Amino acid sequence: MNVSGKVHKYGNDVDTDVIIPARYLNTSDPAELAAKCLIDLDPEFVNKVHEGDIIVAGDNFGCGSSREHAPIAIKASGISCVVAKTFARIFYRNSINIGLPIIECPEACDAIENGDEVEIDFDSGMITDKTSGKTFKGQAFPPFIQNIIKDGGLIGYINAK
Repeated sequence: MNVSGKVHKYGNDVDTDVIIPARYLNTSDPAELAAKCLIDLDPEFVNKVHEGDIIVAGDNFGCGSSREHAPIAIKASGISCVVAKTFARIFYRNSINIGLPIIECPEACDAIENGDEVEIDFDSGMITDKTSGKTFKGQAFPPFIQNIIKDGGLIGYINAK
């Protein structure tokens, strides 16, 4: 499975309170969460993001509280994948649980620029920056995680079984 889109680049320690601020947690509706995604870090994100776009970030993406609202907001905003140097473990698990693809690849995060067009192959873990022509080897998803993502998350995967 491949995805491609424009990059929205952020730095280190993007925490769940920045991804979806606590004041907007009075709903679990994905569309409402998407409308407030990253509002405190990048107020224009919701106006710039398009279906299929990709977030690239630094270390410790998704740190902070363990709320599933954060990956739900990202996925519902149209983001097809998050590439970071490292992820907070609970965010990593919550992302897989709700079907948001995430890949660790420090080299890609250092080289890819905001606005670049990037393609990601989940089978191989290859990340291609179509703007610069550079390729990077990220961690490929094992087949069972690819199936969880394909089924829209862990609940969809279990229901499909």
